[in-house]
Formats: sequence, structure tokens, C-alpha cells
Amino acid sequence: MSIVAGIDFGTLSVRVSLFDSQEGRLGTGVAEYPLCRSARDPNFATQSHQAQMDALEKAMRAALKSSGVKGSQVKALAVDATGSSVIPVDDELNPLDDYYLWCDHRAWREAEEITARAHAQNLKAIDWCGGMYSSEWGFAKLLHWMRHNPEKRERLATALENCDMVVATLCGVHSVQDVARSVCAMGHKWMWNPQWGGLPSDDFLVSVDPLLKGVRQKLAGRYAASDRIAGSLCAEWAARLCLEEGIPIPTAALDAHWDAVGANIRLGDVVNVIGTSTCMIGVSEAQSLVPGVCGVVPGSVLPGYTGIEAGLSAVGDLFDGIARRAGSSVAVLSEGMDSWCAGRTGLLRMTWDNGDRTVLVNPRLGGMTIGWNPTHTAQDELFAAIEGTALHTRIILEQMSEYGSQVNRIINGGGIPQKSPLLNRIYANALNKPVLVPSGDVTSLGSAIFAFLACGEFETVQEAQEALCPPCTSYLPDEYGAAVYDELYPLFSGVYFAFGQPTAPPAEMGRILPSLREIASNAVAMESA
Repeated sequence: MSIVAGIDFGTLSVRVSLFDSQEGRLGTGVAEYPLCRSARDPNFATQSHQAQMDALEKAMRAALKSSGVKGSQVKALAVDATGSSVIPVDDELNPLDDYYLWCDHRAWREAEEITARAHAQNLKAIDWCGGMYSSEWGFAKLLHWMRHNPEKRERLATALENCDMVVATLCGVHSVQDVARSVCAMGHKWMWNPQWGGLPSDDFLVSVDPLLKGVRQKLAGRYAASDRIAGSLCAEWAARLCLEEGIPIPTAALDAHWDAVGANIRLGDVVNVIGTSTCMIGVSEAQSLVPGVCGVVPGSVLPGYTGIEAGLSAVGDLFDGIARRAGSSVAVLSEGMDSWCAGRTGLLRMTWDNGDRTVLVNPRLGGMTIGWNPTHTAQDELFAAIEGTALHTRIILEQMSEYGSQVNRIINGGGIPQKSPLLNRIYANALNKPVLVPSGDVTSLGSAIFAFLACGEFETVQEAQEALCPPCTSYLPDEYGAAVYDELYPLFSGVYFAFGQPTAPPAEMGRILPSLREIASNAVAMESA
């Protein structure tokens, strides 16, 4: 029997959970930190490393207190974080600036330039990250920072992903060469893959912008999957966290990928980690190209398998925005919706409020609702937005299946499915597949699983999952709801591809509004029957 700490850095807070290998979760501590936004630039989103680490200290102490566990009993810890959240550092790994958080999209121009140069040079890596480089990813953010901070460029030693920066700090690492880099983060966000010897060549990077000369070398370190040890807890942070010096820390990973592990992902599963955004995680036995996804990377989720990432840039953000504009909350607007039938609003809500992550990979899109009339309410828009996220998810799943990625089970993880049976029911009908939802909270469970591996409590991830992952509640599609979404899906996908691509061919849109009205009329009649 062992006790470990699973640490999860989210967009607004860090959560530390202490787990017993036999009893499961013992206690949790949460501490918040600010997300810096700008009223002048909606693409701006940064965060302080110092604020994150101060919050970690508070959260760890709270977790120890709530669980009654002594720090000396904790045998390992593991860290996941959002990504691509990028921080530039000097040669002693001191921050030169705040993190460009995952939801910072200022680098959209840089992403377009990287994409254009990659296709012009037939760069293999661009095909393996969906055919387009995203403004949410590492090279684009680093180049944007370099262009806009000339006075700091000479001091740049490297850039680190949030998860790797935290682990380096906890291990007391002060050298670029000694940094443990997550293949999960670097594979999905920086085009790293052993197929082509790691990162894209220096020649390619220089062709994008001469400022990137030497950056490939600056991104040195020990690239590893999370079944490898990154280092051990240093004396300073052992004291601050009230833990024992020297306990092992495995190589870190992105939060959604470890959330999928905590949700008991297996071969053939897709886990929708639904929160502020949705990150969709799958695993495959082989590497195969899937256009529009956010990377196909060996070892990024489960050791021995290839990880596949896709997603939606706005889900919880989308719902919260609708409620905020109405001066309400999602919980209040959701009241009474459980009896609503599929398609009853007559609205088609595109989910592009933060751009499109998959499959169009276009950050310059914006939210769009079709079918308004004077009687529509914010509640109608919220219901249509939930339907829109489900139909967008269906587009992604069909893309994965078309290109050879097996999809047998759908698991809805993350915080929102735990609170919203309505969302899970809509997803089951819109996808026309059973949707499984873990019966307990799995946040930070994935990190705990890798901490257990690090201290030798379990030999494999699968063994740890069998012992620790909670059972699932199943939501099954109903015949009527699934049939309605089969009608709505071609309308949604038609708008998705016609409006979402700058070079889209002409499309017939005249049937959209009459079809929405007919579907809504039938739904209202069904509710009244």
C-alpha cells in the first residue's frame, strides 16, 4: 500500500489529490491563480509561473490537512498541466515572461506562416498534426514572443511547456540539458516525433523566420514518455510542500491526456475531456494519418500505444458566455431542459467562439447561430449550443474513423459531464453511440496513476486503472433523438465546412432554415404528445 500525490494545473486553479493504492482518493486541496486577459485583445491570455507555484504550495498543504496524511507518507508525485502553455526562460530556467496560456491565440499569424512554409517544403510533420499548425501550439507562440520582445531575445535559453516547467522547478533543475521534456506535450504541440528524428529541422525553422535560428538546439533535454522518471523532489520544494526530499517524479504530461487515463481509456476508446474546451483523446496500435487532428504521437497517452488528440476550442467557455450575456448562469438556464426534445429550438449553433481546433484548425472563426426568431431565449441558445458541441464532436469522430482510428466506446470525462446528464443524453443521441461517464471525479487521478508507477506500486498503467478508476454510468441513445440528430447532422456539417473554410466551394444553403423549422415543429409536437 502506498500514498501518492496527483497534481493537476488547470486554467484557473491547481488541484492536488492524495490517493491510496487501495482506498483511492483520500483528500484534495485546490488553490486558484489569476488568468490575465486584455479588453483590447481577446486573443491575449497569460499566467504567472510564480502564482502557479504559490498556489501549488497552498493546495498541497490543504490536501494533506483534508486527508489527515503526513507528508512523510507520500511516496511520489506527478504533474499534468494545460498545453500548449509556453514560457520563455533564461539559462538558469528563470522565467523571462509569463506563460502564453493554451487559450492565447495571439500567434495566429505565426501559425499561418508555419503552415504555409511546411506545405511549401512538404514537411512530413505538418501532415501528422492535422495539416495545419495551430496558434495554440508551441512554435507559433515562441515565435510571437520573440518578435514582440526584442529586448529579451538575447537572454532566451529555451522555452518550456507548463507541465515540464513545473517538474523542473520541483526537481531543482537549472540547466536546459537536464530538463525532462514530455513527449506528450512536445509531440502534440511542437511537431516532435521519432519518425523524423525529433523536432523539425533548423533549416525549416529558419525558413519560417531567421529569428528561429538555433531554436531547435535550444529545445534540448531528455524527451520521454510518462513511464520514465524525470527526477526527484528537491530540498527547497520538499520543505515548501511538507513532503520528503527525494521522492520520485515521473515525466509530466498534458492534463487532458492524463484525464483520459483516469477515465480508464483503453484501445479503441475516445475520451471527451469536457471542460472550458473539449480535448478528445484516443489510442491506437499504429500511427496513421488523420487530417485535422492535433497530433498522432507514440507514447503520449498509454505506454506502447499511439496517442491521438483532437478537440473543440470552446465548450464550457461557450456555455458560460451565453449565460453571462443573459445575466444568468448555466445552472439556472439549464433548469427544465431535461424534458426538451432534440432539435426543438430551431437553432443551429456553431461552436467557433474560440475558433476551430479540429478539423478545420482555424482560429479566425467566430461563433454563429442560425435560425433566430423574436421569441428565442438564452435558454434556447444554450440548448442549441450543447447540441452544436455534440454534432461538432461527431464530425471529428467520423474523421478519425474514416482514416483508420478505431472508435468503439465514447467516454465523457472532465468536469461538465459529471454535472450534466442533459449533455450526456444529447451526446449519446447525436453520436448514436452509448456514452459512458465515470461515476466519480477523475481529475488528477491520471497523474496519481503515473505517480504510483514511479514509486513501483503498480507495474503497468492498466493494472493501476483496474485498481483505481471508478465505474461508469451509461447513457444510451434513444430511437427518436438519434433520428432527429441524423437529420440535423448534414445541416450542421454543411454549414461547418461551407462557412469554416476560406476556400470552400459554393454550397446550397437554402434548405437550412426550412429544415430547422420543420424539425423544431416536429419536436414541439412530440413534447406535447
